[in-house]
Amino acid sequence: MFGYVTPHKAELKVKEYNLFKGYYCGLCKALGKEFNQLVRFGLNYDITFLGLLLSSLDERKETIRPENCIAAPFKKKPIVQPNKYIEYAANISVILFYFKLLDDWKDEKSLKALVASTAYLLPVYKAKKVYKDKYISIKSDLKRLTELEKKKCKSIDESADAFARLMGTIAVPNFIKDEKTSRVLNWLGYNLGRWIYILDAFNDIEKDIKKNNYNPILLQYNYKNNESVGQFINRVKEPIEFTLTFTLDNIAKSYELLDVKRNRSIIENIIYMGTRHKMQQILYKGVVKNEKSI
Repeated sequence: MFGYVTPHKAELKVKEYNLFKGYYCGLCKALGKEFNQLVRFGLNYDITFLGLLLSSLDERKETIRPENCIAAPFKKKPIVQPNKYIEYAANISVILFYFKLLDDWKDEKSLKALVASTAYLLPVYKAKKVYKDKYISIKSDLKRLTELEKKKCKSIDESADAFARLMGTIAVPNFIKDEKTSRVLNWLGYNLGRWIYILDAFNDIEKDIKKNNYNPILLQYNYKNNESVGQFINRVKEPIEFTLTFTLDNIAKSYELLDVKRNRSIIENIIYMGTRHKMQQILYKGVVKNEKSI
């Protein structure tokens, strides 16, 4: 369900894209340093965006150093050095991906997911000790989402709300004390989660029809077996695009209330262009794979 919050590379300056990659690689390095090398495979763009956004609320400029990387061991890359925001994002990444692996095992009996989850046992224990409240909240929201799926909930809004609440919670680290900033971040995260959930459900329509998986779009818009996938997608595309666009507008309005100190151009590229570009790709050019790595 992750990997949708990406920059629109064509509209970025080279130095801006390199900075985003620096955050991506910095988060990857933090995962390896704080936990173990295997959890680095759970890294995604959405959590990178969280680390970038939170860091940019701080007046202190990020420290960047050229370092080697597992993916390119013979060529140094600019790496954003760990700060409390990146370390927070790393902890959240571990918790989220651990629950994803457990979900894949329960739903699909994926042995690959079960084996991979063992690499997360100690890391998630460590992350839980530091951010117990976030762990409990994430677990609770995912439990609610699972219950809605088991009930075959027909409401897109109700199903999306569970994941949106999860994202709203993780968008606000415990160390952010300003009440206004916390409220704005929560609302931005909530709408980002809602947008990710609905877009992912649309992206999975064909797969979910074939596998008879739960998908609130199929239920709310009453998919019939005698209807082709293409016909159904064309029938629901307009209302889905409307709700996705409305949600993106809420994200933009929330962002405009934040006191962002740095990196405005790259954050605004992601919020105003990257999300819309990704949405158009999925709505009008067929199913595309999530982007998970640079």
